[in-house]
Amino acid sequence: MVTHPPYLHPDYASTVLRAPSRPPLEMKEDPEAAELTGPVFGRDEVDPLDADLTAGHAGEPLGERIIVTGRILDASGRPVPDTLVEIWQANSAGRYAHQRDQHPAPLDPNFTGAGRCLTDDEGRYRFVTIKPGAYPWRNHPNAWRPAHIHFSIFGTAFTQRLVTQMYFPGDPLFAFDPIFRSIPDPAARERLVSTFDLEITEPEWALGYRWDVVLGRTPMEDA
Repeated sequence: MVTHPPYLHPDYASTVLRAPSRPPLEMKEDPEAAELTGPVFGRDEVDPLDADLTAGHAGEPLGERIIVTGRILDASGRPVPDTLVEIWQANSAGRYAHQRDQHPAPLDPNFTGAGRCLTDDEGRYRFVTIKPGAYPWRNHPNAWRPAHIHFSIFGTAFTQRLVTQMYFPGDPLFAFDPIFRSIPDPAARERLVSTFDLEITEPEWALGYRWDVVLGRTPMEDA
């Protein structure tokens, strides 16, 4: 079965405008040359506090505090160390801290919803954040997105990037979401769903979720 969603998925209305209407062009130059000249990320550029989305504000954010961790692996199952992982998400009320989001839900002054980290030698990443809320979108009548966190995984340059989404187990909105359902293979869809993990959970502080990304097998975000 096909792992990645098609560029054109009419149930997801935005793809009608975004999907390529012409066949791809063959690159005449070595495509790796562009990757080698792109920016390379060093550990000094990422502060450890960047991975805690609940820190750096005047007060505590509202909502359910969670820990999200896992490993970035290549197609052979080997860890990918020192790779930049970025996330962004809505707050617990389902609203993004972005001027284009005019959803009538409250903004949280103590939560901006973006973070980043570098994977360790075992390809492991870890974020502390707030579980995002579902939110309405205007794709179709009474459309709501399941709770999710956007992930961006970089290689050694900006030209090497996977953008995808992580979901939470047992969400009743899965059956109604055309983005989630645009992935043809049901087994591939499940690879986007995190797993609750009591060992990651910290008593009286935060619930833990585990989610691994396997490059080449984890579905990319629908175009």
